[in-house]
Amino acid sequence: MPEPTRDSIISRVVRILSCFDRSTAALSLSSLARRSGLPLTTAHRITDELLRHGLLERDSAGDLRPGLRMWELANRASHALTLREACLPFMEDVQAAVHHHVTLAVLDRGSALYVERLSAPESPLAAANIAQRMPLHASSSGLVLLAFSEAAVQARALAGPLEKVTPETVTDPAALRRTLADIRQKGFAAPPGIGRTEWIGVAVPVFGSERTAEGPVIAAALNAILPRTEADLVPRVVVALTTAAHGATRALRGTIGQPATP
Repeated sequence: MPEPTRDSIISRVVRILSCFDRSTAALSLSSLARRSGLPLTTAHRITDELLRHGLLERDSAGDLRPGLRMWELANRASHALTLREACLPFMEDVQAAVHHHVTLAVLDRGSALYVERLSAPESPLAAANIAQRMPLHASSSGLVLLAFSEAAVQARALAGPLEKVTPETVTDPAALRRTLADIRQKGFAAPPGIGRTEWIGVAVPVFGSERTAEGPVIAAALNAILPRTEADLVPRVVVALTTAAHGATRALRGTIGQPATP
């Protein structure tokens, strides 16, 4: 008799795959079932199928982990891959100029998703990881993505809930609206300590080729991470990021050599 279900097979697969993260790259079947909230028999049946297709694989201890086939499929014709390829040379320029971590984030499902990172060995700070997410209101990249998004996107984000990640995270919707207006006017965000107390994230927008009635569509946020003890470097970092963002925008629009228009 078929097992009664409240969600689709796709939803169950997503629940299983979502169990893996940077701190738990491999899981036993029982741990996977427990984390996903699925019965052990269901988890066993689905993981067997995922193993056959290479979306999961077993490590030397016999635990399950995401397979290379998943990485292959995720990178085929990926918008994020195209974005990374266009922006990476300009990210390298920023890192060479500021000697700090540089990241690239996109707006995805109501959060800032980091799709590329260049680490600076000389930086005393830990950097955001690729595939890490941060709340839009609690990261400089997120604030830039939000500031240059359509009004409807902003309204959904500010409707909450808005988590107070650090004591300096702004969670009042009216105050956030004022912050977003200020970012649009200045062209960058540099709030200290809103995601990590010891960081200043400095972020600027990168625009793509699409436009709406409200203007060009933001493609990504380019960000550098400084220790708060180096706050005096923010103006220099803004210049480096802005120059790189203009180049990345031209690359995305296929107009290298022409002036970038915001």
